[in-house]
Amino acid sequence: MADIVFRNVTKRYGNTIAVDDASFTVNDNEFFCFFGPPLSGKSTILRLVLGLESPDAGEILIGGRPVNAVSPAERNVAMVFQNLALFPHMSALDNVRFPLVERGVAELQIKKRVADVAAKLHIGHILHKPPAQLSGGERQRVAIARALVRDPNAYLMDDPISALDARLREETRVELKRIQRELGKTLIYVTHDQEEAMSIADRIAILDNGKIRQIGAPAEIYDRPASTYVARLLGSPVMNILKSARGVGGIEAAEGTIRIADKAAPVDAVEIGLRPEDIKVRPWADGGQGRPARVFEVEPLGGYTVVTLAAGQARLKALLRGQPDIRPDAMVAISCEPARVHYFGQSGGALAR
Repeated sequence: MADIVFRNVTKRYGNTIAVDDASFTVNDNEFFCFFGPPLSGKSTILRLVLGLESPDAGEILIGGRPVNAVSPAERNVAMVFQNLALFPHMSALDNVRFPLVERGVAELQIKKRVADVAAKLHIGHILHKPPAQLSGGERQRVAIARALVRDPNAYLMDDPISALDARLREETRVELKRIQRELGKTLIYVTHDQEEAMSIADRIAILDNGKIRQIGAPAEIYDRPASTYVARLLGSPVMNILKSARGVGGIEAAEGTIRIADKAAPVDAVEIGLRPEDIKVRPWADGGQGRPARVFEVEPLGGYTVVTLAAGQARLKALLRGQPDIRPDAMVAISCEPARVHYFGQSGGALAR
């Protein structure tokens, strides 16, 4: 078993709190992702798991064993650092082999593991080169391979594919997910890319200035964000957050441009959240109610179109299928199904209907 548990862990650097009273469990054989903006504490959590940093408070357990006083080598976790940390005087092959050689693994077993990982990451043709002769993307794949050849309790990856081009990123993250399932190992992954987090993780932890704001499956967090902070992090375009007030028969927002006939709306709601894909846009002449919105900008992107709307003093985005016949400055009616509306209270927390 290689579950990883944090119990009320805090880590400070001077007056800065990098990890603030964090408690969570990464289950055995789980692909767990930490997601948040820069300086939110993601990499610090990995360093605490690895043993490169010690917590100022709280307890860390790996496989049920407290490891606060255990050295990094004894924790038996493999790490892919953001800066890769390849040995410059070794070939790519020797870099990949290094963890196995250090542990005295038999040569035949080393060759088999290296060949298997090299094939999965498409690096067999570059193993003879030193890191200086590799591209940034090739160096990252070598660093990932060096971690994968081991048989650790868990894998830790700190934004490991950030240097790859878009197409190779897509291929590599699919491979990482497949490899993790095949290996049957716990993998903790850090990224600032929401698409990566949503597509590969079994569960995501959302971080904000060292605090964990929400943990859950990607679809759960997307559909039921715990706060406006979380709601704004996931989604492209991001969720529209608008000041709201009670009106006749429901909720009004954007100076009456949006009217939600939801009798079950929480009485203490002060803001509503609308996902761009949930907003319906139709010509005002077709029978709009309340006040019209003005089309501010239209961005056709092939399979869908992003429409920016001026609704009173607010700007919001709608995501429409295909390439609808909508022009800038057109007057339109906007609406949303009540069941797709998110409600938030004074403190920014989500409210239940």
